[in-house]
Amino acid sequence: MSAAPNTSAPLRVGLSVYGTTYSMGLHPRAGRPPVTARDVMDQAVRFGLAGVELPATRLAGSSRTAPGTRREPGETPDRAGHAGDAARDDSPEALGEYARERGLFVTVDTAGFDPEALGRVFELAVRVGSPVVRTVVGGAKIGGDRRPLAGRWQAFLDDVTTKLHAATELAEQAGVTLAVENHQDLASEELLGLCESIGSAHFGINLDTGNPLATAEEPIDYFRRVAPYVKNVHLKDYWTWLSEEGYRLVRCPLGQGLTDFPALLGLLAEHAPGVSMAIELGALEARHIRVLAADFWPDYPPRTSAQLAQALGVVQANARPSGGDWRTPFERGESVEEIVAYEERQLLQSIAYVRTLQDWHGGRA
Repeated sequence: MSAAPNTSAPLRVGLSVYGTTYSMGLHPRAGRPPVTARDVMDQAVRFGLAGVELPATRLAGSSRTAPGTRREPGETPDRAGHAGDAARDDSPEALGEYARERGLFVTVDTAGFDPEALGRVFELAVRVGSPVVRTVVGGAKIGGDRRPLAGRWQAFLDDVTTKLHAATELAEQAGVTLAVENHQDLASEELLGLCESIGSAHFGINLDTGNPLATAEEPIDYFRRVAPYVKNVHLKDYWTWLSEEGYRLVRCPLGQGLTDFPALLGLLAEHAPGVSMAIELGALEARHIRVLAADFWPDYPPRTSAQLAQALGVVQANARPSGGDWRTPFERGESVEEIVAYEERQLLQSIAYVRTLQDWHGGRA
C-alpha cells in the first residue's frame, strides 16, 4: 500500500446504510424495525463521522417506495417507527435541519435513470439540503455479468445516455449534482463517455472503491482515470478468492483488502478535494466475477491483454489462501445475532482504519 497522503482538506467521511443491512433493520430476516433517517444521523455522530448517505425513502416521510428510489435486494418498506414518531416533524426540511444542527452533510441515494423519477428525487434533495444525488443504472447483474442484455447492451447504453442528458438538465435547474455509480455494471470507459457526452458540472461519477475489479479493471488505473469526474465516493474493500471461472470479491473491513486507499486519497486530493464519502461495506453475498468465462466479454469495451493482466495481477497478489471458506456468515446460514455482530465489527474496524489515514472533520472521533 502507498503511504498516507498529506492533504490539507480533511476527509469528509459519512455513513451509508447499505453495509449493515441486518443491524439497521433493512433486511427482511433482521427481525428489527428499520432505522429512520434520524437514527442513522445519530449513529454518525456517535461514530464521529461527518455525514450520512440515505435512501430517498428514509428522507421522504413516506412508508412506500417513491418512484426512482433504490431498494436493495431483500429490503422492505418502512414499518412502524419509534414511539412518539407521529408527533415528530420528519419532513425533509426538518431532517435537513436535524443534520445541519449536528454538522452532518447529507447525500441522497436512489436508483434508475428515468428523468421524471430523478427529478422528484432532486426536489427532495433540495428540501433536505443535499448537494448530491447518487444513482445506479443497472442493466448488468451484480458481478459485471452482462449476459441478461447480450447483444442489446449498446442499445441499453444509448437509452441511458439520452435519459441522463435530460435528467442532468433537471439537476442543473435544481442546483444539485447527479452522480452515477460504478455499480458493477458500467465500465470506466462507459462512465467516462457519459461524463464527456453530458459535459455538465452537475453530472459525474459516484466512485465505489471496491468495484473496479467487478468489470475486470485494475483499481489504481481506474481511480486515476475517473478522478476528475468524481462527485461522491463509497469506501469499500474486498478480499479476493480465486475460482475456476475467475474470482470472488468478498467483503472485508476497510484497509484489510485489495483497495489502496492512500493512493486513492492522493488522487482525490488533487482532482476532487473535499469530496463527500461514505463507508459502505460490501454486500453479504460474495460477488463472483467470471472473467474466464467466454460469454463474460462480448458486450464489454475492447480491452488489451495488458489491461487484463494488470487486473488479474491485483487479484492474484491479494488472493486469500486456497481451501478456505470464502462465505460470509449470511451465506453460511448463521443466526441473526451473529450476522449483526459481523456487520458491526467490520464497521468499527473500518472507522478505526479511516482515522489512521488522516484527522478528519475537526477530529470529532
